[in-house]
Amino acid sequence: MSDLKSYLTATASRIDAAMDGFLPTAKTRPATIHSAMRYSVFAGGKRLRPVLCLAANAACGGDSENALAPACALELMHTYSLVHDDLPAMDDDDLRRGRPTCHKVYGEGMAVLTGDALLTQAFIVLAQTPETKRYSTRDFITELAETGGSEKLIGGQVLDLEGEAKPLTKRDLVRIHEAKTAALLTSSLRLGAMTANATPRKLEALTTFGHHLGLAFQVIDDILDVTQTTEMLGKTAGKDEAVEKSTYPAILGLDKSRKEAARLTKAAMKALQPLGKKATRLEQIATYLLDREY
Repeated sequence: MSDLKSYLTATASRIDAAMDGFLPTAKTRPATIHSAMRYSVFAGGKRLRPVLCLAANAACGGDSENALAPACALELMHTYSLVHDDLPAMDDDDLRRGRPTCHKVYGEGMAVLTGDALLTQAFIVLAQTPETKRYSTRDFITELAETGGSEKLIGGQVLDLEGEAKPLTKRDLVRIHEAKTAALLTSSLRLGAMTANATPRKLEALTTFGHHLGLAFQVIDDILDVTQTTEMLGKTAGKDEAVEKSTYPAILGLDKSRKEAARLTKAAMKALQPLGKKATRLEQIATYLLDREY
Protein backbone atom coordinates (compact mmCIF):
# COMPACT_ATOMS: atom_id res chain seq x y z
CA MET A 1 0.00 0.00 0.00
CA SER A 2 3.04 2.28 0.36
CA ASP A 3 3.35 2.13 -3.43
CA LEU A 4 -0.22 3.41 -3.71
CA LYS A 5 0.44 6.28 -1.31
CA SER A 6 3.47 7.32 -3.37
CA TYR A 7 1.34 7.13 -6.52
CA LEU A 8 -1.45 9.22 -5.00
CA THR A 9 0.99 11.86 -3.74
CA ALA A 10 2.86 12.08 -7.04
CA THR A 11 -0.35 12.19 -9.08
CA ALA A 12 -1.87 14.92 -6.88
CA SER A 13 1.30 17.00 -7.31
CA ARG A 14 1.14 16.51 -11.07
CA ILE A 15 -2.51 17.59 -11.14
CA ASP A 16 -1.78 20.66 -9.03
CA ALA A 17 1.03 21.69 -11.38
CA ALA A 18 -1.25 21.29 -14.39
CA MET A 19 -4.10 23.25 -12.75
CA ASP A 20 -1.68 26.04 -11.89
CA GLY A 21 -1.10 26.44 -15.60
CA PHE A 22 -4.76 26.15 -16.55
CA LEU A 23 -5.97 28.83 -14.08
CA PRO A 24 -5.47 32.60 -14.43
CA THR A 25 -2.86 33.96 -12.01
CA ALA A 26 -4.01 35.53 -8.74
CA LYS A 27 -2.99 38.94 -10.11
CA THR A 28 -5.04 38.63 -13.32
CA ARG A 29 -7.74 41.29 -13.34
CA PRO A 30 -10.12 41.33 -11.60
CA ALA A 31 -7.74 39.96 -9.00
CA THR A 32 -10.32 39.14 -6.31
CA ILE A 33 -12.13 36.46 -8.30
CA HIS A 34 -8.91 34.82 -9.47
CA SER A 35 -7.51 34.88 -5.93
CA ALA A 36 -10.72 33.25 -4.66
CA MET A 37 -10.62 30.60 -7.39
CA ARG A 38 -7.06 29.66 -6.50
CA TYR A 39 -7.80 29.76 -2.76
CA SER A 40 -10.56 27.19 -3.29
CA VAL A 41 -8.73 24.97 -5.76
CA PHE A 42 -5.43 24.82 -3.87
CA ALA A 43 -6.94 24.27 -0.43
CA GLY A 44 -5.77 20.66 -0.47
CA GLY A 45 -7.97 17.60 -0.89
CA LYS A 46 -7.44 14.05 -2.15
CA ARG A 47 -7.69 14.93 -5.88
CA LEU A 48 -9.66 11.68 -6.11
CA ARG A 49 -11.51 12.51 -9.32
CA PRO A 50 -8.45 13.47 -11.37
CA VAL A 51 -6.56 10.49 -9.91
CA LEU A 52 -9.33 8.17 -11.09
CA CYS A 53 -9.28 9.84 -14.50
CA LEU A 54 -5.56 9.20 -14.94
CA ALA A 55 -5.83 5.67 -13.52
CA ALA A 56 -8.64 4.80 -15.95
CA ASN A 57 -6.57 6.17 -18.82
CA ALA A 58 -3.69 3.89 -17.79
CA ALA A 59 -6.01 0.89 -17.36
CA CYS A 60 -7.09 1.33 -20.98
CA GLY A 61 -3.52 1.66 -22.25
CA GLY A 62 -3.56 5.40 -22.85
CA ASP A 63 -1.03 8.24 -22.66
CA SER A 64 -1.58 10.04 -19.35
CA GLU A 65 -0.67 13.41 -20.90
CA ASN A 66 -3.88 13.20 -22.92
CA ALA A 67 -5.93 12.81 -19.71
CA LEU A 68 -4.50 15.82 -17.85
CA ALA A 69 -6.99 18.37 -19.22
CA PRO A 70 -10.12 16.37 -18.31
CA ALA A 71 -8.56 15.42 -14.97
CA CYS A 72 -8.15 19.10 -14.12
CA ALA A 73 -11.60 19.96 -15.48
CA LEU A 74 -13.12 17.36 -13.17
CA GLU A 75 -11.38 18.85 -10.14
CA LEU A 76 -12.53 22.35 -11.11
CA MET A 77 -16.12 21.16 -11.37
CA HIS A 78 -15.83 19.33 -8.04
CA THR A 79 -14.37 22.42 -6.34
CA TYR A 80 -17.15 24.63 -7.71
CA SER A 81 -19.71 22.26 -6.20
CA LEU A 82 -17.98 22.44 -2.82
CA VAL A 83 -17.84 26.25 -2.85
CA HIS A 84 -21.57 26.40 -3.54
CA ASP A 85 -22.41 23.55 -1.13
CA ASP A 86 -20.74 25.43 1.72
CA LEU A 87 -22.83 28.58 1.26
CA PRO A 88 -25.30 29.51 4.03
CA ALA A 89 -28.23 28.95 1.66
CA MET A 90 -27.04 25.38 1.02
CA ASP A 91 -25.16 23.16 3.53
CA ASP A 92 -23.88 26.20 5.47
CA ASP A 93 -20.37 25.23 6.55
CA ASP A 94 -17.50 27.46 7.67
CA LEU A 95 -14.73 24.87 7.21
CA ARG A 96 -13.51 22.98 4.15
CA ARG A 97 -10.29 20.98 3.84
CA GLY A 98 -9.16 22.38 7.19
CA ARG A 99 -9.49 26.05 6.14
CA PRO A 100 -12.24 28.68 6.30
CA THR A 101 -14.62 28.20 3.38
CA CYS A 102 -14.58 30.54 0.39
CA HIS A 103 -17.54 32.62 1.53
CA LYS A 104 -15.99 33.13 4.98
CA VAL A 105 -12.87 34.64 3.38
CA TYR A 106 -14.28 36.43 0.33
CA GLY A 107 -17.95 36.95 1.18
CA GLU A 108 -21.07 35.17 -0.03
CA GLY A 109 -21.48 37.09 -3.28
CA MET A 110 -17.88 36.47 -4.31
CA ALA A 111 -18.20 32.78 -3.39
CA VAL A 112 -21.19 32.41 -5.72
CA LEU A 113 -19.17 34.02 -8.52
CA THR A 114 -16.13 31.87 -7.68
CA GLY A 115 -18.17 28.71 -8.12
CA ASP A 116 -19.57 30.05 -11.39
CA ALA A 117 -16.08 30.90 -12.63
CA LEU A 118 -14.65 27.49 -11.71
CA LEU A 119 -17.47 25.70 -13.51
CA THR A 120 -16.92 27.80 -16.63
CA GLN A 121 -13.16 27.29 -16.45
CA ALA A 122 -13.70 23.54 -16.31
CA PHE A 123 -15.07 23.55 -19.84
CA ILE A 124 -12.34 25.87 -21.13
CA VAL A 125 -9.83 23.32 -19.86
CA LEU A 126 -11.77 20.26 -21.01
CA ALA A 127 -11.97 21.62 -24.56
CA GLN A 128 -8.18 21.22 -24.79
CA THR A 129 -8.41 17.42 -24.56
CA PRO A 130 -6.92 15.67 -27.62
CA GLU A 131 -9.52 13.79 -29.66
CA THR A 132 -9.25 10.04 -30.31
CA LYS A 133 -10.58 7.82 -33.08
CA ARG A 134 -13.72 7.00 -31.10
CA TYR A 135 -14.23 10.17 -29.06
CA SER A 136 -14.42 13.80 -30.16
CA THR A 137 -14.29 17.09 -28.26
CA ARG A 138 -18.09 17.08 -28.45
CA ASP A 139 -18.15 13.71 -26.63
CA PHE A 140 -15.89 15.01 -23.85
CA ILE A 141 -17.92 18.19 -23.38
CA THR A 142 -21.25 16.34 -23.43
CA GLU A 143 -19.99 13.80 -20.87
CA LEU A 144 -19.05 16.41 -18.27
CA ALA A 145 -21.98 18.75 -19.00
CA GLU A 146 -24.54 15.99 -18.49
CA THR A 147 -22.80 14.89 -15.30
CA GLY A 148 -22.88 18.41 -13.88
CA GLY A 149 -26.47 19.11 -14.95
CA SER A 150 -29.92 19.11 -13.42
CA GLU A 151 -30.42 15.34 -13.66
CA LYS A 152 -27.15 14.41 -11.97
CA LEU A 153 -24.85 16.62 -9.83
CA ILE A 154 -27.22 19.56 -9.43
CA GLY A 155 -30.25 17.29 -9.31
CA GLY A 156 -28.67 15.32 -6.50
CA GLN A 157 -28.11 18.51 -4.53
CA VAL A 158 -31.76 19.46 -5.07
CA LEU A 159 -32.93 16.09 -3.74
CA ASP A 160 -30.51 16.42 -0.82
CA LEU A 161 -31.88 19.84 0.16
CA GLU A 162 -35.48 18.72 -0.22
CA GLY A 163 -34.79 15.63 1.90
CA GLU A 164 -33.56 17.49 4.98
CA ALA A 165 -35.67 16.85 8.10
CA LYS A 166 -37.73 14.27 6.19
CA PRO A 167 -37.80 10.49 6.72
CA LEU A 168 -36.10 8.95 3.68
CA THR A 169 -35.80 5.31 2.67
CA LYS A 170 -32.56 3.65 1.61
CA ARG A 171 -33.80 3.85 -2.00
CA ASP A 172 -34.30 7.61 -1.62
CA LEU A 173 -30.77 7.92 -0.29
CA VAL A 174 -29.30 5.88 -3.14
CA ARG A 175 -31.13 8.06 -5.66
CA ILE A 176 -29.62 11.21 -4.10
CA HIS A 177 -26.07 9.89 -4.07
CA GLU A 178 -26.19 8.26 -7.48
CA ALA A 179 -26.63 11.81 -8.73
CA LYS A 180 -24.72 13.90 -6.19
CA THR A 181 -21.63 11.72 -5.63
CA ALA A 182 -21.43 8.68 -7.90
CA ALA A 183 -22.11 10.55 -11.15
CA LEU A 184 -18.96 12.70 -11.02
CA LEU A 185 -16.78 9.78 -9.89
CA THR A 186 -18.15 7.71 -12.77
CA SER A 187 -17.55 10.51 -15.24
CA SER A 188 -13.96 10.76 -14.00
CA LEU A 189 -13.36 7.15 -15.02
CA ARG A 190 -15.26 7.48 -18.28
CA LEU A 191 -13.34 10.57 -19.38
CA GLY A 192 -10.03 8.90 -18.56
CA ALA A 193 -11.03 5.85 -20.58
CA MET A 194 -12.25 8.00 -23.47
CA THR A 195 -8.88 9.77 -23.70
CA ALA A 196 -7.35 6.30 -24.15
CA ASN A 197 -9.80 5.49 -26.98
CA ALA A 198 -11.37 2.77 -24.84
CA THR A 199 -13.54 0.11 -26.44
CA PRO A 200 -17.27 0.18 -25.59
CA ARG A 201 -16.77 -2.92 -23.40
CA LYS A 202 -14.04 -1.30 -21.32
CA LEU A 203 -15.99 1.95 -21.04
CA GLU A 204 -19.03 0.06 -19.78
CA ALA A 205 -16.90 -1.83 -17.23
CA LEU A 206 -15.49 1.42 -15.86
CA THR A 207 -18.95 2.98 -15.79
CA THR A 208 -20.24 0.14 -13.61
CA PHE A 209 -17.12 0.31 -11.45
CA GLY A 210 -17.61 4.06 -10.95
CA HIS A 211 -21.26 3.71 -10.01
CA HIS A 212 -20.57 1.20 -7.23
CA LEU A 213 -17.39 2.97 -6.10
CA GLY A 214 -19.21 6.31 -5.87
CA LEU A 215 -21.95 4.88 -3.68
CA ALA A 216 -19.40 3.11 -1.47
CA PHE A 217 -17.48 6.38 -1.14
CA GLN A 218 -20.62 8.15 0.09
CA VAL A 219 -21.45 5.43 2.61
CA ILE A 220 -17.96 5.78 4.11
CA ASP A 221 -18.32 9.57 4.06
CA ASP A 222 -21.53 9.28 6.07
CA ILE A 223 -19.86 6.92 8.54
CA LEU A 224 -16.90 9.25 9.02
CA ASP A 225 -19.23 12.19 9.66
CA VAL A 226 -20.43 10.50 12.85
CA THR A 227 -17.23 8.72 13.90
CA GLN A 228 -14.43 11.23 13.26
CA THR A 229 -13.52 14.67 14.58
CA THR A 230 -13.65 17.99 12.76
CA GLU A 231 -9.86 18.15 12.91
CA MET A 232 -9.49 14.76 11.24
CA LEU A 233 -12.08 15.44 8.52
CA GLY A 234 -11.07 19.02 7.73
CA LYS A 235 -14.76 19.94 7.75
CA THR A 236 -17.43 20.19 10.44
CA ALA A 237 -18.12 16.73 11.87
CA GLY A 238 -21.66 15.73 12.90
CA LYS A 239 -23.13 18.24 10.45
CA ASP A 240 -25.58 15.79 8.86
CA GLU A 241 -27.17 14.84 12.17
CA ALA A 242 -27.39 18.49 13.22
CA VAL A 243 -29.57 19.38 10.22
CA GLU A 244 -31.55 16.12 10.46
CA LYS A 245 -30.21 14.85 7.15
CA SER A 246 -30.87 11.22 6.29
CA THR A 247 -27.61 9.27 5.99
CA TYR A 248 -26.65 5.62 5.70
CA PRO A 249 -25.81 5.31 9.44
CA ALA A 250 -29.08 7.04 10.35
CA ILE A 251 -31.10 4.61 8.23
CA LEU A 252 -29.06 1.40 8.44
CA GLY A 253 -26.93 1.87 11.56
CA LEU A 254 -23.12 1.86 11.61
CA ASP A 255 -22.57 -1.90 11.36
CA LYS A 256 -24.89 -2.39 8.38
CA SER A 257 -23.47 0.75 6.75
CA ARG A 258 -19.96 -0.70 6.90
CA LYS A 259 -21.24 -3.95 5.38
CA GLU A 260 -22.98 -1.98 2.65
CA ALA A 261 -19.76 -0.13 1.81
CA ALA A 262 -17.89 -3.45 1.61
CA ARG A 263 -20.61 -4.97 -0.59
CA LEU A 264 -20.52 -2.03 -3.00
CA THR A 265 -16.72 -2.11 -3.15
CA LYS A 266 -16.79 -5.83 -3.97
CA ALA A 267 -19.29 -5.16 -6.76
CA ALA A 268 -17.04 -2.40 -8.08
CA MET A 269 -14.04 -4.75 -8.13
CA LYS A 270 -16.01 -7.40 -10.01
CA ALA A 271 -16.88 -4.90 -12.72
CA LEU A 272 -13.17 -4.46 -13.55
CA GLN A 273 -12.71 -8.04 -14.81
CA PRO A 274 -12.70 -7.07 -18.53
CA LEU A 275 -9.60 -4.92 -17.92
CA GLY A 276 -7.55 -7.72 -16.36
CA LYS A 277 -4.30 -6.86 -14.58
CA LYS A 278 -4.29 -3.34 -15.99
CA ALA A 279 -7.01 -2.53 -13.46
CA THR A 280 -4.79 -3.30 -10.46
CA ARG A 281 -4.29 0.37 -9.60
CA LEU A 282 -8.04 0.99 -9.65
CA GLU A 283 -8.56 -1.99 -7.35
CA GLN A 284 -5.97 -0.56 -4.95
CA ILE A 285 -7.74 2.81 -4.95
CA ALA A 286 -11.09 1.15 -4.21
CA THR A 287 -9.61 -0.69 -1.23
CA TYR A 288 -7.94 2.50 -0.01
CA LEU A 289 -11.24 4.41 -0.15
CA LEU A 290 -13.05 1.68 1.75
CA ASP A 291 -10.47 1.75 4.57
CA ARG A 292 -9.93 5.52 4.73
CA GLU A 293 -10.29 7.48 7.97
CA TYR A 294 -10.93 10.96 6.53
